[in-house]
Amino acid sequence: MAAVDGDWDVTVKSPMGDQKSVLTINSDGGSFTGKMAGSLGSMDITGGSVDGNTLSWKMDMTVPMPMTLDCTATVDGDTITGEVKAGAFGSMPVSGTRKA
Repeated sequence: MAAVDGDWDVTVKSPMGDQKSVLTINSDGGSFTGKMAGSLGSMDITGGSVDGNTLSWKMDMTVPMPMTLDCTATVDGDTITGEVKAGAFGSMPVSGTRKA
């Protein structure tokens, strides 16, 4: 299993422009908890799962509108890349690096 824990500086390429956040991951075997915090507030991670170096999770967004986000990402060393699925708004790429 890859080392996925830590704080990650991530950017989501959204229709509202680049959204920079800090993604916090705390794994426990095949699951993880954490949050994503940025300029639009903080969202708790629910249903976080770890499969090798692949993560999947959900977040309930409230700003600018209520919506559940489905997220997947792959960790490769100190980089993370993936996508955020935002219902009718489609998929948005996410990428970032682990904080030192």
